[in-house]
Amino acid sequence: MSLSRDTEQLDTLMQKLYTNSTEAMFFFNRQGKVLAMNPAAEQIVSDDVLEQLYQGKAQAICGVCRGYMSDTELRTCLACYFTSPGSEEFSSFQVYLDTRDKGMVPYAATYHTIDRESGIYVFMLRDLTRQFKTQEKFYQNKMMKHVIEAQENERKRISRELHDSVAQELMSAVIDLRVLKYMTTDEELLKKMKQTEASMTRLLDDIRNLAVELRPAALDDFGLEAAFRSHFKKVNESYGFTILFDSDLEQRRYSNELETVIYRIGQEAILNALKYAQVDMIRVTLQDKDHLLQLIVEDDGAGFNPGDAPTGTGLGLYGMQERAELVGGHVNIFSAAGKGTRIVVEIPVHAQPQEQ
Repeated sequence: MSLSRDTEQLDTLMQKLYTNSTEAMFFFNRQGKVLAMNPAAEQIVSDDVLEQLYQGKAQAICGVCRGYMSDTELRTCLACYFTSPGSEEFSSFQVYLDTRDKGMVPYAATYHTIDRESGIYVFMLRDLTRQFKTQEKFYQNKMMKHVIEAQENERKRISRELHDSVAQELMSAVIDLRVLKYMTTDEELLKKMKQTEASMTRLLDDIRNLAVELRPAALDDFGLEAAFRSHFKKVNESYGFTILFDSDLEQRRYSNELETVIYRIGQEAILNALKYAQVDMIRVTLQDKDHLLQLIVEDDGAGFNPGDAPTGTGLGLYGMQERAELVGGHVNIFSAAGKGTRIVVEIPVHAQPQEQ
């Protein structure tokens, strides 16, 4: 009696599994004719294919199948699971179907013999779209990290080359020119030499500033706070733009990737304020609270409505968000027309800061 109740309960559970499962189930005989389909399977195929399947047309599923993944090809029909249903190779594989509503969809598929004597097989499908999107996003982020790392390394190389080679050679030429001034009394020649010296000195300053902009040595040598203070000083000297900076990091250090992300986002946020805020002062706060590194850039300027078309290209704001996401962080932008802008960058610090 107990065994009978257990069997009835199992039958009930199996019926519920068949009806409510999100995995599609197709039951075929050895000729490829469909014997039954659960509701999830009926939602996959179009009405005409569904009709063909219920009419018992052999291998009607081939009308929507676009092949399975083998160890040599992404999609192939070679040695199909219908032609070799008993093969262990098809106990688990990936297949592509042209579905009713979603177009081409990748599925994790299994093809099992459930009644060898009668030649009955079950074909089960689980939608892999979400997993594929997650995997694609992962590889995109991974490649983006490599691109940004390569970009920063190249900037660092060019910066050092400009500072250690080009700037030094130019400085040597300026010194030689100054010495030459004492070797002649020709007024016309002296005047020309002074003009050349002034031009070369301005060029030397430009090269040094360019080297710093490409990759500030302070960021690699002393960390975020020192790099920001140096950058803000140059912004003030170049544009007369005042930046009120408050930081509690002091000499704490973080990973090179994290420091670079925060610094570049800060640069972009300040550049946007310079171009669009219509103010001559902004406030920048940099702090580490509960293993969360936070950068806040705010102004009382023109502001904007986030839903409106951007004044510029909009790529700056997008680039900030993209950089933050690469290290598990995010950027929140609070703004309204005439009420200023507040940009808050938060990045988790998974390990204790590295003291250097």
